[in-house]
Amino acid sequence: MTDPKPKPTSKRVSRSSTAKRATKPPAKPAATTKPAKAPKSSPAAKPSAKPASARKPMARAIKQAPPAAQEARTRRIWISGATGFVGKAVVRVLRTRGDEVIAAVRDPKKAGDLVDMGVIVLEDDLSNVAITAEGLRDVDAAIHSAGSYRVGITRAERGAMWDANIGTTTRVLDATETARTPRIVYVSTVGVFGNTHGQEVDETYRRNVREGFLSWYDETKFGAHEVAAQRARAGAPIVTVQPSQVYGPGDHTEVGEQLRLAHAGKLPYRALDEVGIGFVHVDDLARGIVAALDSAPLPSTYILSGPRHRLGDALAIAARLGGHPLPRLAVPSGLLRLIAPAGRLIGQANLREVVTASAGVTYWASAEKATRELGFSPRALEDGLRDTFEFEADSAYTPG
Repeated sequence: MTDPKPKPTSKRVSRSSTAKRATKPPAKPAATTKPAKAPKSSPAAKPSAKPASARKPMARAIKQAPPAAQEARTRRIWISGATGFVGKAVVRVLRTRGDEVIAAVRDPKKAGDLVDMGVIVLEDDLSNVAITAEGLRDVDAAIHSAGSYRVGITRAERGAMWDANIGTTTRVLDATETARTPRIVYVSTVGVFGNTHGQEVDETYRRNVREGFLSWYDETKFGAHEVAAQRARAGAPIVTVQPSQVYGPGDHTEVGEQLRLAHAGKLPYRALDEVGIGFVHVDDLARGIVAALDSAPLPSTYILSGPRHRLGDALAIAARLGGHPLPRLAVPSGLLRLIAPAGRLIGQANLREVVTASAGVTYWASAEKATRELGFSPRALEDGLRDTFEFEADSAYTPG
């Protein structure tokens, strides 16, 4: 695997901009409290300064735990990728139960929802091990969920994805070692198994790498997964979780957009609908990640996959929920392979990679171990899509 050695983007934060660290957990319910201020300590990345009162309330809350339960399990948790789809859902679970959360974010201007939840926001693009290690000082655990997920990228974009997945994971784990972080959850993917050829595999499955990789995303996430696995075998306190395809309110993936269009009766045609996917609702996944944080043995690995469906079947469920038929027009995968070289003409820079990663491929994995040991319980796809579309409809008519 080639390391393009991307140019560092972080800059060291001066002592004058050192983040103020909270020394006590919040005493009020998590959704409304702000961390207590403490005297300045050693340098860290600077936090977002915009007050929570100037922002909108968080989008959706998870049932508040009893105060006694919150106090009993309050911890300081560092997280990367907290402004992302999955990371924000994990933060929501942690803050609702009263944990103190420290989020390393590239751009604090995008962290308004986190500030509303009382999160300590540190400006850190994860390009400098020393700065990240400073942010990890004295935390009880770390969750690394940052990464880049795109299929169909150009060759020119490969270096950035390599760094986002392999480079960043390596640096974050280096920082946790420097900071002596006692517990780490690394968010991987079932995609590292590659094409499961119609089988539902478990955590012991190993792909045949001689078959090659399905996409650059596949290759870089496999590399990052191997970095974490090697560290765990060497004694690092790492729990690796492997989600399947994540959906829910705020899902901006290509699959999420197709589901939304099918529900609205606006899907123009069907393509690559034979790809096999496990669908996990983002809130179920977040609870599974936190369960792994709380009780998984060290080191260990857990698949957090939802129910298995072909994409075409999932689209049919979404369309039925919206009261619409699926479009009759279906583009054969063979035709897509033929026109792949001209993909740019239809707005797809690397159609060949999209087809390779989808046509006849299954990404099926069993969450039986997580269900048995962590209490992981993903909802049925129809229930999850109904919840998603109802939430998005309610949000569309909510003032402000």
